Amino acid sequence: MTASAAGTEVSREPFEATGAGAAIERWTLRSGQVEATLLTLGATLHTLTAPDRSGTPGQVLLSTDDLGSILGAARHYGTTVGRYANRIADSRITLDGEEHRLAPTGGGVTLHGGPDGFAHRIWQAEQTPGGVRFHLHSPDGDQGFPGALDVWVTYTLTGAELALDYRAVTTRPTVVNLTNHAYFNLAGEGSGDILGHLLTLDADEYTPVDERQIPYGPYEPVAGTPFDFTTARPVGKAIDDDHPQLHGGYDHNWVLRPRPADGTPAHAAFLEDPGSGRTLEVRTTEPGIQVYTANGFHGAVSGARGVPYGPYAGIALETQHHPDSPHHPAYPATELRPGQEFRSTTVLRFGTGQQ
Repeated sequence: MTASAAGTEVSREPFEATGAGAAIERWTLRSGQVEATLLTLGATLHTLTAPDRSGTPGQVLLSTDDLGSILGAARHYGTTVGRYANRIADSRITLDGEEHRLAPTGGGVTLHGGPDGFAHRIWQAEQTPGGVRFHLHSPDGDQGFPGALDVWVTYTLTGAELALDYRAVTTRPTVVNLTNHAYFNLAGEGSGDILGHLLTLDADEYTPVDERQIPYGPYEPVAGTPFDFTTARPVGKAIDDDHPQLHGGYDHNWVLRPRPADGTPAHAAFLEDPGSGRTLEVRTTEPGIQVYTANGFHGAVSGARGVPYGPYAGIALETQHHPDSPHHPAYPATELRPGQEFRSTTVLRFGTGQQ
């Protein structure tokens, strides 16, 4: 174990001593009572530990050490998702008049970069000051996407703040949309649902979707709808309302208020568990945030406490560009061309509220 100039301890070890897991590295970042573990499989944020209002540390991500689950039902837990996070309609994109057929994932879409997306790859890792940098080379034509893409994701822990910095370059025009797919439960994984968590989103609009979860048109205002989190309210307050966009929970993209032009991460979301007092502020350079309340979870994965994860066991706050942006010219562009560099930063800051 080594310590960075910022006082963050960084170490690595095999994920498992023997078997397939021995080929995966587990990196640990520790700063005071905040600890993050990361896997080279999927450049994954595997666990996050933070103290509650009494100073007791707790692991706040849905997570499992079972490799079979990680490769199966938990295949997106905490992973770096790409080459294109979220959905692309009809599994195709057109760039400069040329159509590219993408690997489908079913339901008439390509989800999270295809059936063999970045979440399923072993990334190369190296230590950086206060953190670890992951690198992946995605060849031209990978999952149907044009251009050889090199991607770097750097996790840096400073005090109670974990920064995720993304960078990518390409050899041909392509599309890029990267995010992290962690599920949070600030009461502690396996401690029940997140319906009582208080959520605030810096968003006045969202992108309503069709039956394929594809945006079907312009942004719509959240005011007067179950999608209004402009002020703090329980995640579950309106989750069962009779609204045409609600089908058992949230799985939607909110349009964040404009980000600073200088690329500084700005406030996007604030999550609080009243019971433990733990809080999470999300800041990002991205224009959108996908909120998913684990509606489709049915106990296929269990965490360290041995509790199966059911619906609403966690909440994903995926900072990203909007779904299906290549088919919506009015949305912020996701094209990346040779000579350009994709850059994105998201910051997770933990704290505690007062009872």
